[in-house]
Amino acid sequence: MRTLHAADEVRYTWTTSEPIKGGAVVVEQDRIAAVGPLEELRERFPDARLRRWPGVLGPARIHEGPLPDAPSPRERIHAVLKSGAVAVLEEYADTPELRAAADRNDVVVLPRTQSAAIRQTGRADLAVFTETGECIATVCSGRLVHRRR
Repeated sequence: MRTLHAADEVRYTWTTSEPIKGGAVVVEQDRIAAVGPLEELRERFPDARLRRWPGVLGPARIHEGPLPDAPSPRERIHAVLKSGAVAVLEEYADTPELRAAADRNDVVVLPRTQSAAIRQTGRADLAVFTETGECIATVCSGRLVHRRR
């Protein structure tokens, strides 16, 4: 199924890219199919389910520090997802239980930090934030895994 994630603004990266006002990202299974202005993508993908988000949509982040405290490894990984991140550094996913929880949730364990970007045909890892930096939604490998209520 195709999903069109639309937002007030879309960014390919959080630091260097020019925003696409009224932009959208087309997700097909676990990959990015297209990025551009919403109206253009609606014409190209008329059968796509539309999700509209207030705020700024961009690449999901990498959680670069210790994982949040929680009663279980699963809840620690879910706390990362709620923050708009879909990757953690291996030095902080330092137990078999944390790595298993990350794997079950498609959270990537990285040997070192790297820049996050939306890339056509790349893995569909997205996050939507308010102007104040609060995470509204997280998409991990094409699946909506967090939505602020």
